[in-house]
Amino acid sequence: MPTLSEVAQHAGVTPATVSNVLRNRGRVGETTRQRVLEAVEALGYRPHLAARALAEGRAPTLALMVSSIANPFYPEFALAVERAARTSGHFVIICNTNEEPLTGRAYLDQIAGTLSEGVLVTNANLDFADLHATQTRGTPVVLCMWERPNEPPGLPCVAVDFRLAGQLAGEHLIELGHRRIGAIVGSKAAGIHAARYAGFVDALREAGVPRSRVRYEPDTIQGGYDAARELLEADPQLTAIFATNDLPALGAMHAAADLGLNVPADLSVIGITDIQLARESRPALTTVAVPTVEVADLAVSLLRELIESSYGQAGHDPATVPMRISSAPQLVLRASTGAPRAR
Repeated sequence: MPTLSEVAQHAGVTPATVSNVLRNRGRVGETTRQRVLEAVEALGYRPHLAARALAEGRAPTLALMVSSIANPFYPEFALAVERAARTSGHFVIICNTNEEPLTGRAYLDQIAGTLSEGVLVTNANLDFADLHATQTRGTPVVLCMWERPNEPPGLPCVAVDFRLAGQLAGEHLIELGHRRIGAIVGSKAAGIHAARYAGFVDALREAGVPRSRVRYEPDTIQGGYDAARELLEADPQLTAIFATNDLPALGAMHAAADLGLNVPADLSVIGITDIQLARESRPALTTVAVPTVEVADLAVSLLRELIESSYGQAGHDPATVPMRISSAPQLVLRASTGAPRAR
């Protein structure tokens, strides 16, 4: 594999000039720049990222921490992050924690500040103390998809009003005429989906609709399936199910089919997020979409700002911890919801 020095010798310039051309830094004449690029192409030179990180004290990569790469939301979000990062010349390392805090801590210890300049964190079940420690060591951290804009987490973040998302879902079902509505929450009662369920309850309370049954299950299709079976067997008169995420909502539709119920004639189902599977399911899933691409853009932009300002290395006032708030979630009407009919 050719080295930087060999490229410099081939182009008749110094290694520093080659480095400046590849990083688009410094003042290099156009003729010299073209000569360097031709040498790079002729020799097939590729920069060694780890060596560059050691030499410059910074890495051209960002780390994205996700809780489960098997959840289809995270590959979609990772794709949006990768596109946003590429515009600034960064690569993205995907760190899958499998919802295990020790795995997340190992990633932070081994990657943050060495292989990556900064860390983006989704719902990866990480200890906030570990994230603060990473930031104190000089590697900025940005939380993506923070679900409670009115409750700042004490770390830089991009927030989405998920309480509003739950409220929009509830209002939609109520406007269709549903009054017996079951709920599936894809986390524990005080878990990451609590704000979504609180928004749904807000809609019921404002309309004078009594709360129906609720089940707390894993944020998976199987979790939604199991919860929906329990809800419908406990209360056969339910005409709608609200799920705090699209995967449990899809599971609820599968359960309805196994119980001989037609969606939406016998049972309406609505979720939150708007993943690709929601559009491809049959019937297509009505959901409340969150601005995934916008959040990725905001998160990468904020992280780059923090990297350039050495945010993690300098002391900062907790009252000035930056938060970016995305545009509001939007109801997406599809075929899985309709007016109730007596059963």
